[in-house]
Amino acid sequence: MTAGIRHDEMRKRNRALVIAAVRQTGQPSRTEITGLTGLSHSTISAIASDLIDEGIMCEAGQGESAPARRGRPQVAIALNPRAATVVCLHLSFNSLTAALVDYCGNVIDRKVHRLATLAMERQGLLDAAVRAVREIAHGRGGFQRIAVAVQGITDAAGTEMLWSPITPHDRLRLGPALAEAFGVPVTVQNDCNMIAVALRWLYPERYRDNFVAILLSHGIGMGLMLNGRLFTGTDSSGGEFGHMIHRPQGALCRCGRRGCIEAYAGSYAIWRRARGRDLWEKPIADIDTAEMGALAGQARQEQGPARAAFREAAEAIGFGIGNLFALIDPAPVAIIGQGTAAFDILEPRIRAALSETAGGQNTGSAHFETWPNETPFIQHGNAMTALTSLDREMFGPGLHVNGSRSIA
Repeated sequence: MTAGIRHDEMRKRNRALVIAAVRQTGQPSRTEITGLTGLSHSTISAIASDLIDEGIMCEAGQGESAPARRGRPQVAIALNPRAATVVCLHLSFNSLTAALVDYCGNVIDRKVHRLATLAMERQGLLDAAVRAVREIAHGRGGFQRIAVAVQGITDAAGTEMLWSPITPHDRLRLGPALAEAFGVPVTVQNDCNMIAVALRWLYPERYRDNFVAILLSHGIGMGLMLNGRLFTGTDSSGGEFGHMIHRPQGALCRCGRRGCIEAYAGSYAIWRRARGRDLWEKPIADIDTAEMGALAGQARQEQGPARAAFREAAEAIGFGIGNLFALIDPAPVAIIGQGTAAFDILEPRIRAALSETAGGQNTGSAHFETWPNETPFIQHGNAMTALTSLDREMFGPGLHVNGSRSIA
């Protein structure tokens, strides 16, 4: 009996390893999967055959990355996109995006709903999420899981949004509401954490075991990967880089406290400082991208309030990164979001501030990689979270395999 149980668990583990390898690399050959997993070629062949028979995988022609050689060509295998579907939601300021995603991670359909998130009642927000799922999945058969990314702090269990600047309602129980409506597992995650998950899938050669993903936008967020695992707190999603204190009793933040990094580096904070407004003034809800671009143009052209505002923002970010590095050691930093449009202004002072911290010593050659649009990363991270959770339910716990490219 014991030997049978061990054999069954080993079989589940090996199947999970194969699924993880194929999901990470796209269309590998059986030989490539052997190299990625360490399993024997005969074991890989047997598992692949079973998964193909079950409709989980399919043969996909010659392996894309297999070297040319004489003899029988390497036959690639891939996940079957029709094996399962998941729904991904992203709730942000005045917006709710729903996407239906196939088992390979491809978006089948995507719809954006405009909401007045600050004005909506609690039940209205929950109902909007249920409607968005129902609409995106209508007429397309069943789906197996829902993943929700939110602009805000979530609980460690991944069931509810504890707090968000986009709504006055705390403890928004999105997970239970969606699970009750559709009868499938639901995860609720911070959207910056989903950016970090996406980076690990998309660029594993750089963003793998330890790295930082910082969102520069109206607010400031962070996703943190440590030793190959997404960092979360014991009670919440954690990683609230933007709400680390930069100046005690300083400028007012959207969170209601004073002196946070975000209160100096968020778009609303830069606008407030550049326009000469009171630093204790309540942050405005949104700022047009064009107006932030105009402020950046002023900062590039001349000394003045706009340049001083971007300088203060850069200092807050640089000191924050340095303090983080003092805890975790220097790590690659990806900076994402509309705030990167002014990164040429920010970077010199970020580096200068970083060099003044204990964690910033010997980081003069640190490389910051930037992307202007966070939405694709949030979508991809959300999809991969849903799909890998589905894999674990189907096959048991597996390992993240470091491949050469993403399936996206």
